[in-house]
Amino acid sequence: MSVSSLITADVLIAYSAYFVGTASPGPSNLAIMSLAMGSGRRAALTFAAGVVSGSFFWALLASLGLSAVLATYSQCLVAIRIAGGLYLLWLGYKSARSAFRGGALPTLDNRQDGSLKRLYMRGLLLHLTNPKAILVWLSIVSLSMSPTSGASHTAPVVLGCMAIGVTVFSSYAVLFSTASARRIYTAIRRWLDGSLAIMFGIAGLKLLTSKQ
Repeated sequence: MSVSSLITADVLIAYSAYFVGTASPGPSNLAIMSLAMGSGRRAALTFAAGVVSGSFFWALLASLGLSAVLATYSQCLVAIRIAGGLYLLWLGYKSARSAFRGGALPTLDNRQDGSLKRLYMRGLLLHLTNPKAILVWLSIVSLSMSPTSGASHTAPVVLGCMAIGVTVFSSYAVLFSTASARRIYTAIRRWLDGSLAIMFGIAGLKLLTSKQ
C-alpha cells in the first residue's frame, strides 16, 4: 500500500477532527496543565500517559466493533456516562477544596513512585469514564472505514490519531511545566483551581443529566 493511497480526504478529515478534539480545552487537558504548573513535568507526563492509555483502550475497542456492542447493550454507555459524571464531580470537589485551602506548592523532587502510580490511574480513569472519548473514536473508525477510503485504512488512522494524542498531551505537560508557567500558576493557583472546580462540576452534571 503506497503512502499516497493512505492520505485520502477521509483520512485527513479523521486526523483533523481528532486533533481539534484532542487539543481543545477539556477535562484531560486542563488537568494536565494544572498538574504541570503545580507539580511539575514528571507528574503531568505520568497523568498524560494514563490519559493516552485510556484513549488507546477505546481506540482498540472501537476498531474491534464496539459500536455493535453498544447498539446491543446501550445500558453500557449509560453506566459509563454515570461513572464519568460522578468522577468529574469528584475532581471538581478536589479542585474546589484546593482552591479554598491554598497553601504552598508541592516540592518537585519529593514525589514517590506510589504518587506517580496514582496519577497514572487518575488519568486512565478520567479517559475510561469519558463517553465523549468513546464516541469520538467510533466516528474516527467510521471515517476510516468509509467507502471512499476502505476498511484497510483503519489501523493507519488509529495509529496516526494515537500519535497525535501523544504529541498533544505531552506538549501540554512540557509547555506548562516551565519555570515561567509555574510562577504564573503560583499567582493564579486559587483562581485556576476554582475555575477547574466549576468546569468539572458543569461537565459532570451535564453527563449525569444527559438523555443521550
